[in-house]
Amino acid sequence: MLIHLEDLSRAYSVGETSLQVLKGINLTIEAGEFVAVMGPSGSGKSTLMQILGLLDRPTAGRYRLMGRDVSRLSDDEGAALRSNTIGFVFQMFNLLPRTSALDNVMLPLIYSGNGHRGDRGRELLREVGLGDRMEHKPNQLSGGQQQRVAIARALMNRPQIVFADEPTGNLASAQAEEILGRLTQLNRQGITVIMVTHEPEIAAFARRRIHLKDGLIVADERDSRVVTSAAVSDAARGTGESPADLEAPQFHAAEVREYVKATLRATAANKVRSGLSVLGILIGVAAVISMLALGKGAEEAIQARLRSLGTNVVMMFPGNPRLRGIAGGMGASSRLTLEDAKAVRKASPHILDLYPEVEGNFQVIYNSKNTKVELQGVTPSYESIRNAAPYYGRFFTQKEDSELARVALIGQTVVSDLFGAENPVGKRVRIGPASFEVIGVLPVRGSAGSGDDQDALVIAPLHTAAKRLLGSPYLHEMAIQCDEPENIPLMMADVEALMRKRHRLPAYKENDFTLRSNAERQAALSGTTKTFAAFLGAVAAISLLVGGVGIMNIMLVSVNERTREIGLRKAVGAARRAIRTQFLMEASLLSVMGGALGVAVGAFVSLVLTRLAGWAAIVTPESVLLAFAFSAGVGVVFGFWPAYKASLLSPIEALRYE
Repeated sequence: MLIHLEDLSRAYSVGETSLQVLKGINLTIEAGEFVAVMGPSGSGKSTLMQILGLLDRPTAGRYRLMGRDVSRLSDDEGAALRSNTIGFVFQMFNLLPRTSALDNVMLPLIYSGNGHRGDRGRELLREVGLGDRMEHKPNQLSGGQQQRVAIARALMNRPQIVFADEPTGNLASAQAEEILGRLTQLNRQGITVIMVTHEPEIAAFARRRIHLKDGLIVADERDSRVVTSAAVSDAARGTGESPADLEAPQFHAAEVREYVKATLRATAANKVRSGLSVLGILIGVAAVISMLALGKGAEEAIQARLRSLGTNVVMMFPGNPRLRGIAGGMGASSRLTLEDAKAVRKASPHILDLYPEVEGNFQVIYNSKNTKVELQGVTPSYESIRNAAPYYGRFFTQKEDSELARVALIGQTVVSDLFGAENPVGKRVRIGPASFEVIGVLPVRGSAGSGDDQDALVIAPLHTAAKRLLGSPYLHEMAIQCDEPENIPLMMADVEALMRKRHRLPAYKENDFTLRSNAERQAALSGTTKTFAAFLGAVAAISLLVGGVGIMNIMLVSVNERTREIGLRKAVGAARRAIRTQFLMEASLLSVMGGALGVAVGAFVSLVLTRLAGWAAIVTPESVLLAFAFSAGVGVVFGFWPAYKASLLSPIEALRYE
């Protein structure tokens, strides 16, 4: 006994009422039979076939298939049983439109775990007379040829039952007879054929005709013809499937290939829509890359600035920002002098060296060219404390400082603006009222990240700058180098005590000078930079999320448009996992494409910002990997709901979708 129905019913909810389509069907079909289910429209014949084919479930009653009660199988168990036991030939053919005839025929293999049996698809197409049409797509085939492809597809997994729903309804008479002849031939080979039709002349090809009316069997006619094929006898002895046959197969290479091909076909078929989805991700990833590059560039510029200040350095400035606006807060005592520098040098045993500094802005002239620079007057200790050994030439000596020698070192920007490719060392430039000899070129410092060019700089001896150019004995700042980082607090305490004593500050008054270690500056600047980078990254991430929402909307539209395709795939054995995986791969492909293009665009934008705007922008491998991984994750996260929704569709509801 192949099929056995006991009091089987099916009702559908229509608004607040219930429509009873099948009303207590009792039926037995043996293996090897050729059965035609007949009846007028609305009699329930298609519903009966859908339940027999495990595309739908009965509302009540029992359905035993090969001895197994299949009335309440799960969606995936039904898919596994359909894949290995049942083949379908539909009235509307239900071929995948952008897929070759061979790939359409081989579709059931993908979901049964037998994808390696590719030669069988070619063999079946040759058997149905389409050996020369294997690579043709459905729109390149006639109706009869399409139905023959559908028959070949139904036979791929060597089913025990073939269901044919009005298989000749859309065909001419000659084509219809050819299809019926093939179904008869299949039955003679031992395959049970159950065909739905409302035409008596079509039903005459079957050896048994079951008549339905108003959801009930009103007649069951059998021919006296007996088929003695050994194949039919073998099929009749079949007992059914083992429980293991209801388990979905594991992933395999053929299944992955099918997903990839389906993904590429779907993407290519909707180029504009796919392009817009990719564009959304592209903009988001490019924004992430460029914003992180700006943040990293600012951080590197700050680090370079701090390194240029030297290691274990404490800066002393005149005045106290907290005293601004208070009477006397910035009085005459809030100045630093050379005498202060000499005294500070001896303030602590932890002081290795120091240099005082005066500053001013000047126009530097060489022949007909000129440029605006920051001039710093320092002592020779500047070279070691600030790691400023000249890139070319030499630093000035203590003797040259004492003798007010008119010598100077210039930064790389000054070299470019005034000398171009000419060697500047030995040349004379005019700074203010005096002429100076260029004796060296300073190492490159780069931009400070805020538009300040640290290479638009001239270094001159302290006494020369103070007396010949600035005309002021007061210092702009003082840099004090400590012997070890852990001794900086002790050294700062010693210097503070000395300076308070020199400036005669009572205990109730705050300092009229400021001491700041590089560690404090680094922490403050790094904190600000990280906050800035995090803000930029958050803004960029929002744009990436917007792109993800766009992908979700596109995938939801795709699910709606391809509902019939989903129904077909489930009818030939696709489990929920397979549908989810396919749509997730499509969403991920769009995200990965957008991510890859976004990385390239983001790197290009960062380069443009660096070259044209002068901003420091550094693209790091970490930021590229982060943005790319995030974009792929967006595809998975935002593609999951459409994929999950697609996997929940009932096969028959999806096939009926218009």
